[in-house]
Amino acid sequence: MALDTTKTLNSLGFAKPPSETRVVVAMSGGVDSSVVAAMLAEQGYDVVGVTLQLYDHGAALAKKGACCAGLDIHDARRVAEEMGFPHYVLDYENIFKDAVIDEFADSYLAGATPVPCIRCNERVKFKDLLETARDLDADCMATGHYIQRKMGEAGPELHSAADANRDQSYFLFSTTPEQLDYLRFPLGHLASKAETRALAAKYGLAVADKPDSQDICFVPNGNYASVIEKLRPGAAEPGEIVHADGRVLGTHDGVIHYTIGQRRGLGIGGLSEPLYVVKLDVDTRRVVVGPKEMLATRTIPVREINWLGDGVFDGAAEHHVLVKVRSTRPPREAVIRPLSASTAEVELLTPEEGVSPGQACVFYAPDSSRILGGGWIHKG
Repeated sequence: MALDTTKTLNSLGFAKPPSETRVVVAMSGGVDSSVVAAMLAEQGYDVVGVTLQLYDHGAALAKKGACCAGLDIHDARRVAEEMGFPHYVLDYENIFKDAVIDEFADSYLAGATPVPCIRCNERVKFKDLLETARDLDADCMATGHYIQRKMGEAGPELHSAADANRDQSYFLFSTTPEQLDYLRFPLGHLASKAETRALAAKYGLAVADKPDSQDICFVPNGNYASVIEKLRPGAAEPGEIVHADGRVLGTHDGVIHYTIGQRRGLGIGGLSEPLYVVKLDVDTRRVVVGPKEMLATRTIPVREINWLGDGVFDGAAEHHVLVKVRSTRPPREAVIRPLSASTAEVELLTPEEGVSPGQACVFYAPDSSRILGGGWIHKG
């Protein structure tokens, strides 16, 4: 049905009444997505809740602090019943394993430090689930992510959340312009998580006080190595811990137990200087350590770039931006020099410590809250 642009747009940006606007809400079972669904239902939208079963919920039933598992499916279904809209559970276990878990394991074995939550958004939630929303004849899909979608001169733009402490832009940089056109993020403008919980209480939701998810959903207690060993038996092969100057300082039980920048738990005490992991050599099964200054990096090779800025990415010789090289780091001034439409060299004006292959490098506009895209750090 063609939109009548002379009409006032509803809160989701459509020129028709909420009752004629169908929105699929991606419901993880947590408070954020539950509030989004309840809010839109209260506003009169034609809401359809969809929850993805991403991994074996039999093993996850007793695990707190994860999403998309058995208890969370129950919580999402209960919210739908309370608010009076349909709810569906889709079995995406095979898709999730192929698109996210297997790459996570292989990346770790290759000495990288992967971020599976980004791949999940990119390859599952904003790809397969988004197509499911289209199949359900939805006008858009809404999620509980803390990020903002704003209309610019050239179309929808991605912007950081109003609450910097909750901002999830680092995990959503790979959202394409086409996906952004279809997505909505109703919580991005809220000043704090307290406002979200207040809304949950207002709607009488049982999840109002539910704790936030913490770990990667399929990694219990943040123990990456134990998961890798189960997925790839024999992966934890022992090797040497070697100083950057060539001295052998000790042995380890597997490269997968270490990450770039790690200082604690190296098992090589009694040395006069503090040492950090500066390199993981998978081929020789060596963990290379050295002084802190060896972690400083100024030039970063980046690939698989998703550009959300104006114009063509490689249409300019360079872009002056801010970048984040880890989700917990503040943005730093940098210059991006495109090598192709999807690869570039990023030069940090101030060196960063602990830059690791497998992490994302996300681009931010220096003079606004806009996210300009990003890419994946690799070894070069």
